[in-house]
Amino acid sequence: MKRRIEPLYRKVNTRTHGVTHGHGGDYRHKRNSKKNKTDDHANGSMHRKHRHGYDYTPLFRFLLSRIGQDWDKIHSEVLSRLDREEPIFWMVARSEADKRPFFCYGESSYFSGLYIDDDNHLALVDPDLTVEKMEPSCPCCTHTFNGKRFTQKFQPQE
Repeated sequence: MKRRIEPLYRKVNTRTHGVTHGHGGDYRHKRNSKKNKTDDHANGSMHRKHRHGYDYTPLFRFLLSRIGQDWDKIHSEVLSRLDREEPIFWMVARSEADKRPFFCYGESSYFSGLYIDDDNHLALVDPDLTVEKMEPSCPCCTHTFNGKRFTQKFQPQE
């Protein structure tokens, strides 16, 4: 019996009462009003490029577990388990200019930045960056780095 390969993303509940996912309802009240007939928003598409309801945390953890391995093999496996290619490059830099030591996914989840080295292996942009060095940006959220809670407490800027 062949084992089913799990996708590297999760579908998030978007139908729960009170969950807005960042889009407000105020546009629907403006759409057909006479005073906004010259407004560009009134004539544009109602569909946005942002796709709600998908969590790519499993992808980011998978990529972190493959550091040091051949990029071509990793990339082909990831593509077979994703719905689209774009989320890969939120974490993996395509060029030297795209390299970042970390990136924020969502409100307070941070992950290490990755790149493909000269030997075609997946590598960390900043191997010295650890959860102990990360500082939270606000006191109200639970900040994580690669799935681990920040160890430092919030320090207000003076």
